Amino acid sequence: MNRTITYNIKIEDTGKKIQDFLKENGLSSKLITRLKKTKEGILINGKWEYVNYVLKENDTLTIFIKDIFDENNILPTRMPLEIVYEDEDILVINKPAGMPVHPSINNYTNTLANAVTYYYKDEENFIFRCINRLDKDTTGLTIIAKNPLSGCLLYDMITKKMIKRTYLAIVRGMVYDSGTIDAPIARKSESIIERCVDYKSGEKAITHYKPILSSGKYSLLEIHLETGRTHQIRVHMDFIGHPLPGDFLYNPDYSIINRQALHSSCLDFPHPIDNKNMHFEIDMPNDMKKFFY
Repeated sequence: MNRTITYNIKIEDTGKKIQDFLKENGLSSKLITRLKKTKEGILINGKWEYVNYVLKENDTLTIFIKDIFDENNILPTRMPLEIVYEDEDILVINKPAGMPVHPSINNYTNTLANAVTYYYKDEENFIFRCINRLDKDTTGLTIIAKNPLSGCLLYDMITKKMIKRTYLAIVRGMVYDSGTIDAPIARKSESIIERCVDYKSGEKAITHYKPILSSGKYSLLEIHLETGRTHQIRVHMDFIGHPLPGDFLYNPDYSIINRQALHSSCLDFPHPIDNKNMHFEIDMPNDMKKFFY
């Protein structure tokens, strides 16, 4: 989507060039180049200006970011969406189980991308940008960036580990103590999608876990990730002998649940535009609650 942002220049920013000021505020070189090529993309006090203009106190800097339509072949599909939060820059969704995030073979119209694209079908130039992708059968909170600027800033936050993610996982067996798993993860050589712990060629992966509740044969864990490897929680918990029930790859035990018992329960991050602390929390779904209640 298109987005207009206005900055009121304070004394501490005087003497800076527009280009340097925008970089300090998180805009990438690519996005600044796009602004330079956009009609009235950069205005000072209502008048078009070059990026080498030196800012003065009380200047009003306005940028207009025009999203570039992308022929991504995402078909708008009407599906229920549980919207937790929405403003001009971000959309936070509680994703259900069984919904892939992006289209792929055999999943052309049933994804989160299809549903969100339908939700914004009347908006100009909407491009789907999912910040924290979840597996198809993992439920819970995920962030959608609504414009190039929020997308640029949120992706940078992911790199800098400024988006704190909390997961709830049900695992097989009794877990009594908190712990940390530091074990590199790689793709299994004989599989397209399956991962495994591989100390020789794997990428660094660190998972912190804390038991919340135990009952019978299962434990509920609160999990925090230092890294974001594919299937990280599922692989790491299987590695220490506590796999997630319902996991078709690592523990296909469907006696209680028919998908991996994993839920993205909490997100904490600064808002990409105004830096306000954002906190979202969502209860785990009923198919996970039935293990204990």
